[in-house]
Amino acid sequence: MNAAGFGVTRLVSCQKSDLYPKNFRRERCIFHSSDWGPIFMVEIVKSGGYLMAPIIICAIVAMGVILERFWTLQQKRVLPEDLTSKVWGWVKKDQLDQKQIQSLHQGSALGQILAAGLINRDRDRAVLKDAIEDTGRHVVHELERYLETLGTVAAISPLLGLLGTVIGMVKVFTAITTRGVGDPAVLAGGIAEALITTAAGLTVAIPALIGYRYYRTRVDTLVVDMEKEAIKLVEALHRRNEKG
Repeated sequence: MNAAGFGVTRLVSCQKSDLYPKNFRRERCIFHSSDWGPIFMVEIVKSGGYLMAPIIICAIVAMGVILERFWTLQQKRVLPEDLTSKVWGWVKKDQLDQKQIQSLHQGSALGQILAAGLINRDRDRAVLKDAIEDTGRHVVHELERYLETLGTVAAISPLLGLLGTVIGMVKVFTAITTRGVGDPAVLAGGIAEALITTAAGLTVAIPALIGYRYYRTRVDTLVVDMEKEAIKLVEALHRRNEKG
């Protein structure tokens, strides 16, 4: 967006505040790249009206969920490499005990599923499979934690921006009704609120939606991989029981 597009809004702000740098207070109060500082950002938030508060809260929530899921859904935390092979090696060598199974359960999401199979390793195939599937449902629920919150943020942020646009335009038409169109400064506040809240809502919604889609796909991929590993263990334990 060019500097002229902000000219009227900035003119009003300059008339009301002496906090801006001297080099910013030009005759037409036009933006310069060096003026995008903390004070300017505070003024932008204030110009957006009270709806900027829930939009900022949505931004904080979205950022928190994205960072938390980035940490939690790492490959090594969910699906450690060669874990199933190591577990089967323990089974063949009869090196499993309750302490080792507990450590496996606490180590990763896949470890929880494999531990459920190992606890029931001496029972028939149907019981073994049911135990793994039941644990798998709980594991998937944990992997999907907070994703619906992220999706909700992605959905409501642009709606909050749209609501701000409506409120800003209502203020503009109210000002036109009471004072006419002769003074652009009267209209600047409502127009600024309409544009700023829309931009803020979209700025929050776009990365939140990207994060939601990415982590949803990530979880689906991890679940498929864990199912493959669990099936390997079930088949191996079943063959072992048949031989025994």
